[in-house]
Amino acid sequence: MSISRKYGRTYHFPFSPGTTSDDRINYSYWDDVKKMQTIVHTEKLDGENNCLSRYGVFARSHAAPTTSPWTSSLRERWAMLKNDLGDIELFGENLYAIHSIEYRKIEQHYYVFGVRILDTWLSWEEVKFYAAMFDFPTVPELQKVVPYEESTFRQEVLRLVDQNSVLDSYDITTKVPCTCEGVVSRNANEYKVDDFDHQVFKYVRKGHVKTDEHWTRNWRRAKLIWEFSS
Repeated sequence: MSISRKYGRTYHFPFSPGTTSDDRINYSYWDDVKKMQTIVHTEKLDGENNCLSRYGVFARSHAAPTTSPWTSSLRERWAMLKNDLGDIELFGENLYAIHSIEYRKIEQHYYVFGVRILDTWLSWEEVKFYAAMFDFPTVPELQKVVPYEESTFRQEVLRLVDQNSVLDSYDITTKVPCTCEGVVSRNANEYKVDDFDHQVFKYVRKGHVKTDEHWTRNWRRAKLIWEFSS
């Protein structure tokens, strides 16, 4: 039995090429998107989904708090703020361990992308508020749009994913700059937890994964921006 409800699986846009056999695709995404007043496109970062709640620091499973070595510093941060969380659950990308992309302009290792309180996912503005309150950055906000026409919406997503990361992304195998991993698009307003599948979507570029199941044996800590030489 889980201590809390884990983060839902985000459905891919049907034009997202980076899907795997166990990924889910929302083929009728536009029926959901056109009902929203505002969409926020944020950068999808290449890290580990970690949740901070009053019960601990969780990875994908919420059956028990994580004890992985790459969450050690995040667990230290959690120990200092756990008594202030209450019903607040922070969800973010933990970039402490390098996966397939190395970022060269990160000032911290944890970037918040969602905040949940009980049965509600908070609005994007509230996400930024709570992230700042606990002294965390949010994932890069790329664009806010009012959806009105599907082809225009799709072209904007494709334009965004064709850019380098806001945090300066490098391919770990070639050591050269690369495009961002993808884009996450969400309803800018709050929504209920049970409606998650119809409120958040993602585009992931093809072939971005350069790690295998053994990456945890030789993982490396991601450097912060001031650790790179000029």
